[in-house]
Amino acid sequence: MRPRTARALALGFALALLAGGTTGCTTTPDEGPRSDDAALEALTVKGRAPKTGYSREEFGSGWVDTDRNGCDTRNDVLARDLVDVAFVPGTGDCVVRSGTLHDPYGGSTIGFERGQGTSGAVQVDHVVALSDAWQKGAQAWDEEKRVEFANDPLELLAVDGPTNAAKGDGDAATWLPPDTAYRCTYVRRQISVKAEYGLWVTRAEKDAMARVLADCDEPAPTPTATATPGTGAAFADCAAARAAGAAPVRTGDPGYSTALDGDGDGVACE
Repeated sequence: MRPRTARALALGFALALLAGGTTGCTTTPDEGPRSDDAALEALTVKGRAPKTGYSREEFGSGWVDTDRNGCDTRNDVLARDLVDVAFVPGTGDCVVRSGTLHDPYGGSTIGFERGQGTSGAVQVDHVVALSDAWQKGAQAWDEEKRVEFANDPLELLAVDGPTNAAKGDGDAATWLPPDTAYRCTYVRRQISVKAEYGLWVTRAEKDAMARVLADCDEPAPTPTATATPGTGAAFADCAAARAAGAAPVRTGDPGYSTALDGDGDGVACE
């Protein structure tokens, strides 16, 4: 198996914290604004710009190897998000041949098999759709930044193909994951991506995000900056652990908790 770089490990833990909620969803009246709300409030609200000039090629020609680990981004994401992964022999553990996806959008389990007519069962979604980004700030970027955005692991998620097709270029005002339990994580991730890249939201989109955050009734732990194995925030659920590429999670691993270890054997999210 190819080694994970320090950047990849840091990213995986960051995604885990995001999925588990690095910011809380609940508060008491004396605590002031909720941090999720503060992040949303920090986004600029503007109208959607025309889609004129948009094409997928504005964000680069397909998947590239932006992190220079020898593997293109699609295969990096598949290797991160699938379990029981097998690689095509002779590709240096780069090209994913098969695996199993626990789809975060719909909650189903999907077998992935690389090949014509089968690969589309699992697709890599841009959490903030590229055309949505184009209409909310990205058309002013240079090509290098757009390629970086389209290949940023924070912006990418392996999901059920038909569900991804149904999403299209929708934002939070027009599309949310069918699995309501995942919507808080999904909206938080969209907010993080838009904040990172300075993209704006429409009024309808912001209102939809706020409604989702209002239903995030689980307070989320705030990790320390020096989290070490066995400390820091636990994964919210096994879907979050798998999305971070950390499953199975063992006692002493970052993100482990007994709540995830149903049989009490010290190994969660098998």
